[in-house]
Amino acid sequence: MPEPIPPITLPPCEFLDEESRWLRENLQIWLDQEYLPEPVNQVIAERAASIYLRQRLEGEQDMGSLLMAIVTEMQNFDFTKSFYSEFAVANAVSDLLLKKLGIDGCCGSG
Repeated sequence: MPEPIPPITLPPCEFLDEESRWLRENLQIWLDQEYLPEPVNQVIAERAASIYLRQRLEGEQDMGSLLMAIVTEMQNFDFTKSFYSEFAVANAVSDLLLKKLGIDGCCGSG
């Protein structure tokens, strides 16, 4: 039987505003490169980074919980002018954060 994937805990961050800004900028780059650069990508990146920042300020460090918060809160976003969904955005956030931590998003190894 396969082993369950262990949870990923993000390290504490002293400069959450900078980390949120980094996430917003890199998420927008990812969104723009994955399909087409669109104005809505900036709004999506801002919303996701805002959710991330608020969750981290509330003490959340578990990657899975952060992603579920992004999925849940992005469900209220109107994605009709976008190629993306709340799940694609949360997965992209996860990939970006894992890459920043030096963790292979595919296999979970450093």
